[in-house]
Amino acid sequence: MHVLVTGGCGFIGSHQSVALLEAGHEVTIVDDLSNSKAAVLERIAKIAGKSATFVELNVRDTSKLTDVMTEGEIDSIIHFAAFKHVRESMERPVDYFANNIEGLTSVLQAATAAGVRRIVFSSSGSIYGDADELPIPETATPRPTNPYSRTKAFGERICADLCSSDPSFSITALRYFNPAGAHPSGHIGEDPTGLLSNLLPILMHVAVGNLAEVAIFGDDFDTPDGTGVRDYVHVMDVAESHLTALEKMSGEDGFNAYNIGRGEGVSVLQLISAVEKAAGVKIDRTVKERGAGDVASLFGDTRLAAQELGFSNYRTLEEICADAWRWQSQNPDGY
Repeated sequence: MHVLVTGGCGFIGSHQSVALLEAGHEVTIVDDLSNSKAAVLERIAKIAGKSATFVELNVRDTSKLTDVMTEGEIDSIIHFAAFKHVRESMERPVDYFANNIEGLTSVLQAATAAGVRRIVFSSSGSIYGDADELPIPETATPRPTNPYSRTKAFGERICADLCSSDPSFSITALRYFNPAGAHPSGHIGEDPTGLLSNLLPILMHVAVGNLAEVAIFGDDFDTPDGTGVRDYVHVMDVAESHLTALEKMSGEDGFNAYNIGRGEGVSVLQLISAVEKAAGVKIDRTVKERGAGDVASLFGDTRLAAQELGFSNYRTLEEICADAWRWQSQNPDGY
């Protein structure tokens, strides 16, 4: 396949590009570099042994995006390009809706014009919000608690409505929870240019000496140790799940959604302990008030992906932390 990866220079997108290239597919990356760096392209080529085509472009430019799809004879799309920080979305809700929803609709309009009908949409387990049961099944009613997760829930609705109106489309939404870790080579990893808000990279920056401590937002949740519980899934597992979903599509599959994750919760304190073990250092921490929109526990039931996609082989928390530390210790200042 010739796969277009939007946001392909970002954290998940770069790992996705490696997985696609190593599987023998041709890859075109579209990225506006607003929250990523072009230096990752050389790293992708070094790992995969071959290069992806790169186009610097904001996906909201529908006309140019259509040209990229048509001229490149794209036949499949994996759509990552979006703003992704929960706390930031609470401060900039309009920006999040403008970027994430307009970006998705532009991709779908360009795909329609270019005749591309096979798409994997990067969704999020955060759409479930404060769920009634754990682990959370795909049948749970979405109850997003912040603008970021609302853009993902609404994005899924757009994709489902498109498939209903045009049965030639096959769109799979993957609801993964907390992508973490790095490629085991240590050549690529998480290096945001803007807000550093994901917990594991913050812990890694503390461990490598770039930050003095980590802030724990809330220690009074209804969880075993009072800190928030999340499902951390290795970024290469996320990349491989997208590849599996794409290769499983046969055409006219309609809209489908799957949880992707290890299916077990890890608390903030448990993650700190795992990082301390991987890095061999003590992580200083301070407790602050819980953030608006935060939920106590969020982890999913991933049996449906195992049954229908055949995807169930997840790396361990220890592997996640070891790979993240290899990346951070070898690249303390990122790319």
